Amino acid sequence: MLELSRMQAAPRISDAEWQVMKVVWKRHRCTAHEVIASLAGSADWGPATVRTLLNRLLRKGALRFERKGKEYFYSPAFPEQEFKAAEAESFL
Repeated sequence: MLELSRMQAAPRISDAEWQVMKVVWKRHRCTAHEVIASLAGSADWGPATVRTLLNRLLRKGALRFERKGKEYFYSPAFPEQEFKAAEAESFL
């Protein structure tokens, strides 16, 4: 699956999704609770909003997840540089 994601371009994401992705890129692997805690001081979002953004990013292919017991661990499907390059390309 990693090989397949490398053939695809990084998806376009919203500003709110960027904020979530910054947390995941920084941590490399984290739970929804960790993302929620990291954004608590900077974004005025409740836990449900953060979980919705995580699910959107999963559907877009920006995130991957691994389930261990009841916990989901999220990791980036693409490096941050690929998103920045895709964003710059779409801007031009």
